[in-house]
Amino acid sequence: MIHKTMNSFSVAAAVIALGYFGWKLTARGAYESAEYNLLESDGAFQIREYPMLMMAATRNPLGSSRDDGSFRRLFRYISGSNNAGKKVAMTTPVFMQPDTEQMAFVIPRDIVTRHIPEPSDREVTIQKRNAGRFAVIRFGGRMTRQAVSDADQQLRTWMAVKGLQGDDRVESAGYDPPWIPGPLRRNEVLIRLH
Repeated sequence: MIHKTMNSFSVAAAVIALGYFGWKLTARGAYESAEYNLLESDGAFQIREYPMLMMAATRNPLGSSRDDGSFRRLFRYISGSNNAGKKVAMTTPVFMQPDTEQMAFVIPRDIVTRHIPEPSDREVTIQKRNAGRFAVIRFGGRMTRQAVSDADQQLRTWMAVKGLQGDDRVESAGYDPPWIPGPLRRNEVLIRLH
């Protein structure tokens, strides 16, 4: 009986360990993340200084229930669908601009310093995201239009209390692959400060 219990415990421990390491290898910690300097932190709110970032971008309606292929277009680009036939490492976060319905992957630093391959797909472009200071709020769950709108309002209320002025435009950022459950997801809304 003790032997069966120990075997069951060993199997359960192995399954948990495999699940944990599988998640670690496919979750946000496995990827290079866009650099920034943290200037201030207040619970879910932060002020960050970002350097200039180069991004591969395509159109994507936020919260769209239809499969418009935007993520696949960017994934094909980093998988070698470019003029160099070169793989480009995946990074976090995936930036989205709801007003322009754009999704973008950050190009890794080592690729930027050497040579950024041109996309083979005309619907993917290479763009520059200018350096600057941003007010940021973090939240969990699925990134829907409503979730982004709610986070935007909370962030603007916090900014008003702090006396901060920002753009009318909002940017959102997702850090996790689609299969990560909602409560474990890391999402952000960012507003460029004046």
